[in-house]
Amino acid sequence: MTADTWDDAPVSVVHAPEATLADDVDATRALTLGATGPAEVGLWEIDPGTACDVEEDEIFVVLSGRATVSVEGWSDVAIGPGDVVRLRAGAETTWVVEERLRKVYVTWDGTGS
Repeated sequence: MTADTWDDAPVSVVHAPEATLADDVDATRALTLGATGPAEVGLWEIDPGTACDVEEDEIFVVLSGRATVSVEGWSDVAIGPGDVVRLRAGAETTWVVEERLRKVYVTWDGTGS
């Protein structure tokens, strides 16, 4: 199953740990699996190192890898396989990635809470 047929099939499966992700920017790769209304679902990974980002509203599950996510004024958050994480739109994050991290994510425009 590829992302091209994700929306067409009545049941779709992508084996997330082995899925090929397209080159994106810097040390990240992504595969968008689908979108509906204000929401998008996909896979994303980042190589070891440090990266800064301004987040969108997002919930994700870490499939593999480890990182620490920091937001100024808040405690650092260590994340790893099996963790479910919520990011709020506008959060200015710093990611220190110890092991290549892969996640499955859902983003939305914030209108649905």
